[in-house]
Amino acid sequence: MPRQDNPTVYRVETERLVLRCWQPGDVEELCAAIRDSLDELREWMPWAHDEPQSPDEKLAFIREARSAFDDDRDFIFGIFDTDDETVVGGTGLHTGRGTGVREIGYWIRSSHTGRGYATESTAALTQVAFEIQAVHRVEIRCAPDNTASAAIPEKLGFKHEGTLQKAGTDAHGNPRDTMIWGMPDTIFPGSPPDNAAIDGFDIRHRNVLSNRSR
Repeated sequence: MPRQDNPTVYRVETERLVLRCWQPGDVEELCAAIRDSLDELREWMPWAHDEPQSPDEKLAFIREARSAFDDDRDFIFGIFDTDDETVVGGTGLHTGRGTGVREIGYWIRSSHTGRGYATESTAALTQVAFEIQAVHRVEIRCAPDNTASAAIPEKLGFKHEGTLQKAGTDAHGNPRDTMIWGMPDTIFPGSPPDNAAIDGFDIRHRNVLSNRSR
């Protein structure tokens, strides 16, 4: 749960991206982004095996994501171009690892990969987690053979803390190993996420975290 004296961040602006809570008007673009990326998503993301979903099914997802956001239960963000309309991907500060811990997941639309967007969005959410939600740890988990995904926490100063044997499943439902990357609050100061230039806004669009001058 976020600190009671700090607001929930619904929108984050970086140099090239907008991260914000999904809205009903995003349905068609979200469906298109997933449809365009299905081959790559199915290789790594278990949820992608239920895709493509209909617009009505995706609208139900968006409504639940917004409800969880409003209740401080989970924080799922869409990743958008600066036009605030084009879906670049999805990410989130997930609460399932326990009190004071966030797990960041991410996916990038196939047409937008290779541009550093996952690194940029992950740095931004790591800063939000420590500066606004006052957590003591952020995690990233990925398959060892997902080298593109594993490169992101390494670039950002996360530590590879170990690899769990057969803790996940591959695209065919077979067991596979899971790497754990962690950043505790003790190594966040001075890290790349700490130095990320971002602005964070609450539900009333008040700027509650401003580092764009860095």
